Amino acid sequence: MTSDSVHTRNVVQGKAHSAFYHTARALLRNKFSLCGLIILGIAILLAVLAPWISPQNPYDLSQLDIMDGRLKPGTASMSGMIYWLGTDDQGRDLLSAILYGMRTSLLVGVSSALIALTIGAALGLTSAYAGGKTDALIMRVVDIQLSFPPILIALILLAVLGQGVDKIILALIVTQWAYYARTVRGSALLERRKSYVDAARSMALSNPRILFRHILPNCLPPLIVVATMRIAYAIMLEATLSFLGIGLPVTEPSLGLLIANGFDYLMSGDYWISVFPGVTLLVLIVAINLVGDALRDILNPRNKD
Repeated sequence: MTSDSVHTRNVVQGKAHSAFYHTARALLRNKFSLCGLIILGIAILLAVLAPWISPQNPYDLSQLDIMDGRLKPGTASMSGMIYWLGTDDQGRDLLSAILYGMRTSLLVGVSSALIALTIGAALGLTSAYAGGKTDALIMRVVDIQLSFPPILIALILLAVLGQGVDKIILALIVTQWAYYARTVRGSALLERRKSYVDAARSMALSNPRILFRHILPNCLPPLIVVATMRIAYAIMLEATLSFLGIGLPVTEPSLGLLIANGFDYLMSGDYWISVFPGVTLLVLIVAINLVGDALRDILNPRNKD
């Protein structure tokens, strides 16, 4: 019986590795997902290298000159520096500000999604595996959470906690964990009835090991799709909150703040202050959604022969 259980576990793990390579190959063959991956790779590289490749630190007041405020794209400053994307009303180089803003947006979006995924996956697995009152309690909390618009929850939390990167990450975690919990619970309810779970129980494995070493890997496909979509949503929600003035403080780089700073100048002809950060945010979200849509189609069992 023990050898059969080990064989079953090895077969399941082999299928998981095969599915991973199949998914990666399918992503690279899909021209839309490949385009999204290339854009994401470039954005992540630029964000990571922002302190070293940016012409200016846009949030270092000693490097700013108010006389360079609202310069058009391609204008050269008195010092000879060329502002390829122009400057905002405070004289910040928009190219540098966008690079730093992408850095913050990706940090907030990815970190909040990963932490929310961890919390939601743990609660979803526990709910599905334990059942009974535990399942009912967790799912009722999830239902209450999902009954409120995420932006409303984030607004209330930030009004209480105040501004800051850590505060907005916490707010995004609170607004997102329930989506992961419900997704994992649905998949885990199907997996717990399969033979490899019975084999693991017959080996007297601990419940945490069964949950996280056996059931969770087989719940990853829908979880990955949801995580991709939620990262894009987290980036968009952070930009929305910063645009409204309650997300990040003015001393922190943010695409939402850059868009808000130029909003008052759109009708006066200084379009670049809002347009360039807005286009950057749009391209970033579209790239993530392209990858997410491709993953959804690839991992959808109905599309398999």
